[in-house]
Amino acid sequence: MKIPIPVVIAKEGKWFVASSPVLDIATQGRTEQEVKENMADLISDYFKDPDTPKPQMSAIMQISITNIPVNVPEGVLHNKASSSSPA
Repeated sequence: MKIPIPVVIAKEGKWFVASSPVLDIATQGRTEQEVKENMADLISDYFKDPDTPKPQMSAIMQISITNIPVNVPEGVLHNKASSSSPA
């Protein structure tokens, strides 16, 4: 049976890092494709390992990922120091 497993992928320096919060596992790869393949293999191994505690299927199926828009102070995303002086 195939089910969708939420995975977060981020680029960290020269590496892509993938994590699955619901399974509490992570891996890395040199490319986005490699990290996806590594995560698929890791998830497969995770479910095959009889000694690893598994989450309830209902917990996996209830997870959703969303983006939440927030205001970010100017300069934060470009690693620039704030131009205002402290009061």
